[in-house]
Amino acid sequence: MKKILLCTVLALLVGSPALAEDTKDFEYAGTKTCKKCHRKVWKTWKETLMAESFTILKPGERIEIKIKAGLDPNKDYTKDASCLPCHTTGYGKPGGFVSMEKTPGMVGVGCEFCHGPGKQYNKVMAKHSRTYTEEEVAHAGLILDPLTTCLECHNENSPTKKFQDAFDPQEHDWPGHDEIKLKYHTPEYQANKL
Repeated sequence: MKKILLCTVLALLVGSPALAEDTKDFEYAGTKTCKKCHRKVWKTWKETLMAESFTILKPGERIEIKIKAGLDPNKDYTKDASCLPCHTTGYGKPGGFVSMEKTPGMVGVGCEFCHGPGKQYNKVMAKHSRTYTEEEVAHAGLILDPLTTCLECHNENSPTKKFQDAFDPQEHDWPGHDEIKLKYHTPEYQANKL
C-alpha cells in the first residue's frame, strides 16, 4: 500500500511540472528590463507619482498630505517596513526592493508591481521572439488583469484613505498600452493622486 501511495505522489509531481511551477516565487527583473520593449509606456510612467512614490517617504516631501494623514512630515519613512510594500516594487520578494543602496532600480511603484515579477515571463517573451501565448506568460508570472493589485495598497490600511477618493478597481481606466488607454500612465492623469 505504501508503494502505491509513494508511486502516486511521485507520478503527480513528475507528471505535473505546472503544479510545482505555480507555487514558486517569481523573481523581479526591474523596470529597466520593461523599458527595453515598452519604451513609450515607460516614458509616460516615469513622470507619474507611482514612479516617484518612494520620494514621498523622504523627510520634507508632500508635507501637507503627511500632516493631513497624521504622519510626521519631517520623519524619514524610507526604511519603514510598514511603508515600503506600497512605495517600492517587490519589497521582501525575490529580486525585489531591499534598500536604496542595494536595489535603487526597485524604488517606486514600477511595472512589475501591477504586472507581476518579470524575470521568468521576459525569458518566455525573448525565447519565442515575441511570439507567445497569454497562457505561457501568465504561467511564468505575468499578471494579465491587474485589477486587484491596486487594492494591495489603496485600501483601508492606507494612511491617506480617510481623505482620498474611493478607489473602485472595476471602474478604473486600465491601460491597454495603446494611444487611447495610456492616460493612466501619464502625469496629467495622476496630477492629483498620492
